[in-house]
Amino acid sequence: MTTSMAASHSVGKILNDAIFGASGAAVKAAQEFGADKVTNATIGAIMDDEGKISCIPTMEKVFRSLPMNDIIPYAPISGIPAYLDTVIDLTFADQKPEGYFAAVATAGGTGAIHHAIANYSEKGDQVLTADWFWGPYNVLCGEAGRKLATYKLFDAAQNFNIESFAAKVDELLQVQQSLLIVINTPAHNPTGYSLSENDWTKVLDVCREHAKGDRKKISILVDIAYIDYAGEKSATRKFMKQFSGLPENIFVMFAFSMSKGYTMYGQRTGALIGLSANKEIITEFANINKYTSRATWSNINRGAMTVLTRIQQDAALLKKFEAEREVLYQMIRERGAIFMQEAQACGLKALPYKAGFFLSVPAKDPGAVCNKLHEELIFAVPLKIGVRIAVCAVSAQKMKGIAQKTLNALNFVEGK
Repeated sequence: MTTSMAASHSVGKILNDAIFGASGAAVKAAQEFGADKVTNATIGAIMDDEGKISCIPTMEKVFRSLPMNDIIPYAPISGIPAYLDTVIDLTFADQKPEGYFAAVATAGGTGAIHHAIANYSEKGDQVLTADWFWGPYNVLCGEAGRKLATYKLFDAAQNFNIESFAAKVDELLQVQQSLLIVINTPAHNPTGYSLSENDWTKVLDVCREHAKGDRKKISILVDIAYIDYAGEKSATRKFMKQFSGLPENIFVMFAFSMSKGYTMYGQRTGALIGLSANKEIITEFANINKYTSRATWSNINRGAMTVLTRIQQDAALLKKFEAEREVLYQMIRERGAIFMQEAQACGLKALPYKAGFFLSVPAKDPGAVCNKLHEELIFAVPLKIGVRIAVCAVSAQKMKGIAQKTLNALNFVEGK
């Protein structure tokens, strides 16, 4: 009897998404006990102090004002030209490195990561990222016929573990001719960590060493989905200047997203930006990613692209928009500070949180810790090596006491 009509490479695909699973449990608890009694620390979106999703008012105003002919027509496959120029400017601000640039519009930041994996890693090869990572990286690699390899993000002193990074790059380039490295910074998901300028200097030194003599090809994808909530615009981008004058066989890309910075999560609008010292490599980048877009989603959300360009091209609108976003950033900062201060006070060993939507706590059995927290009506996301807490989604009032309760749950599970 036929039990599957799927192609052999698709048999057995089942998506077990820890984030949406944990979120579903929180929603169910809210229905049973009341939303005011439940702490939903699973949501990767900014929620206000009443638990409602936050929206930047100027974005909403511009979005609602768009005429139909800016919403319903097909957009160019690569994206609206003004949008592409603008996202390059937004990515670098006043820290633009020297080189050639191009951008292609993508279905959110996820689409940018998809294109980077599809076009800058070989089938069957391993893609490298940190051991604390956003779960869909693994799904994206698997779907494309790649595997995800990891290095240890933190050393014993909770600093960036350059030794582990260097060792893993060396190990993979012993058996691969090329390597795609995905680095989510600043305001890393799921830890809230940001690589320093010195960290980046060391990362690029490792890459240069392996790129000597054109022996190997190295591509670096910087996932900057949370950059607008990482700190002052210029300071958070200062590391980008280090990408000037890299060897031609080190290629740098950036995954840009409108989801967080514009509170337009569901509009699925982003971009992949390429940077190279070689103009021909950038021409190739634009061509192959346009091809992959046509073969994947054809083209993306015209209205959202127009919203971004309208805001950026109007100085008064932009000033208002950035001031409104700053309010959200400060709200998240306050929540993160409460958790980290209380963690230090009670002895909870949380990972170093710099900024962003999430922070994390290492755990030997994350699922059991999260289940224990359910007894307190606190819902977090169990990762492979720890528990992720969405500071973007928990009010300052509800944040108080979570660190102690997390420590209690950890101690219970680990028998301390």
